[in-house]
Amino acid sequence: MMLIEQTTVPGAALPVQALKDHLRLGSGFADGAMQDGLVESYLRAAMAAVEGRIGKALIARVFKLVLPDWRDPAGQALPVAPVSAVESVTLVDSAGAGTVVAASRYRVMPDRHRPRLVALGTLLPSVPVDGQVEVVFTAGFGASWAAVPADLQQAVLLLAAEYYEHRLEAAQAGAVPRAVQALIERWRNVRVLGGGAA
Repeated sequence: MMLIEQTTVPGAALPVQALKDHLRLGSGFADGAMQDGLVESYLRAAMAAVEGRIGKALIARVFKLVLPDWRDPAGQALPVAPVSAVESVTLVDSAGAGTVVAASRYRVMPDRHRPRLVALGTLLPSVPVDGQVEVVFTAGFGASWAAVPADLQQAVLLLAAEYYEHRLEAAQAGAVPRAVQALIERWRNVRVLGGGAA
């Protein structure tokens, strides 16, 4: 399985000013925008860390999932939530030729943690021998920061502030502040039975 992020979060969608306010950075100076690039980089790092821990895209973007075969031909779990749309499903043969599957053959079964691409009918279409299937989908709470749930917004701001304030110190590998852990806990995906349907 390979998950490829096809689009990135545009800078305009990031809460740069909200983080600057959170950090109580001065404003009104001639070089007031000098910190924007640094603040944006810490926001992106904090978002990536939170998304990695909860398995969800905060701001909507397009992903491509590449699989050698369906894990379950009746329905394939998608690794990022929440999914708003499946753009395409393409079967690729061993020579690299792709065949787009008609949208009438599948649908998205929404789920807070593990949305699934399910067959409309009996099974999802067969993947060619030595080929692969590519699923392009859009995932995220919405296109703007305002669409992100308030507790996840706060977690990102707290973590970005932590990165900013300790930027000159040696990093503690994998350390996430307790306040951030508490905010993201209800969003974490708890797998049971070894993730068999994942």
